[in-house]
Amino acid sequence: MERINYPELVKTVLGRHTDNHCSEGTEKELIFDCERNRYLVVHVGWENNERTYATVIHIDIKDGKIWIQRDLTEEDVASELVELGVPKTDIVLGFKSPYVRQFTDFAVG
Repeated sequence: MERINYPELVKTVLGRHTDNHCSEGTEKELIFDCERNRYLVVHVGWENNERTYATVIHIDIKDGKIWIQRDLTEEDVASELVELGVPKTDIVLGFKSPYVRQFTDFAVG
C-alpha cells in the first residue's frame, strides 16, 4: 500500500483557504516550514484603520500524524483531509484538550 504524502496534502488543503480571499487591504499568507513540518495560513493587513493579524489554520506533522493546532475555518480542515484519503486515526485535533479527544472519531495523540 502506498503511503499518503501528508505534507503535500496539507499544503493542498491550506492553499484552498487562500484562493477566494476578497478582503481589500488584507491577504491570507501561506507559511510552510517543510523542514520542521509546520504549516500555517495567516490573515494579515488592515481593515478600517485597524491592524488585522490572525493565524487561521496551524497544522504540524509529528510522528506520522497530522496535528491540527488551530482551525478557524467554516469548512473543517479535518474533514477536508479525510476526503483526500487521510485516515481519521492519523489526524489529531490538537486544539481540543487531550481528555476531549478520546470522544472524537480522530486520534488522541
